[in-house]
Amino acid sequence: MTPGKRLFDVTLALLLATVLALPFGAVLLWLLLREGRPLFYRSERMRAPDQPFVLWKLRSMAGTAEDRNTGVTGADKAARITRSGALLRRYRLDEIPQIWNVLRGDMSFVGPRPPLRRYTERLPQLYAEVLRARPGLTGLATLTFHRHEAQILAQCHSPKETEEAYIRRCIPRKARLDLMYLRHRSLCFDLRLLAATAGEVLLRRQRQD
Repeated sequence: MTPGKRLFDVTLALLLATVLALPFGAVLLWLLLREGRPLFYRSERMRAPDQPFVLWKLRSMAGTAEDRNTGVTGADKAARITRSGALLRRYRLDEIPQIWNVLRGDMSFVGPRPPLRRYTERLPQLYAEVLRARPGLTGLATLTFHRHEAQILAQCHSPKETEEAYIRRCIPRKARLDLMYLRHRSLCFDLRLLAATAGEVLLRRQRQD
């Protein structure tokens, strides 16, 4: 990560933390009243093939304590997404705590999504390339492939089927997009991806209204 990108991340993270402090507190209180504890979900992810960190999210599923490192969400887990969690996921509010990960330097605002350890161990050469960029809250693969990935995994009805589909059909396509980002990354490109992410969230809200 370049010093300029790191400075941008810290500046934006501090700004968002200040602006979102009161609204985020209200969201936490709402979740506490509706869903109870725990409010947060923690999962080990990799910022580099040999560098794990703890990723923070707002809890959006019931009974996630045993699922910290058990992979992506397919139809086999869909029934466990709470009503509050579905709303959080729709507008990506569950990822607000990752501002803390950005401040710590575990993540950037823009980059590949951080993988689980078992994926980096299974595909070490691929992730050695992908994770040359610091993992991000959003990125080219997130924007371009997220909806198609959700459609693929929604057809999977067991943990094994979900895992196989993710490894075989999702990881290679996401990696190609992540490597494309690596070749073209710049502050201007990051700003475009952040703006596109904000636009996508607003578009979801308009569709819901």
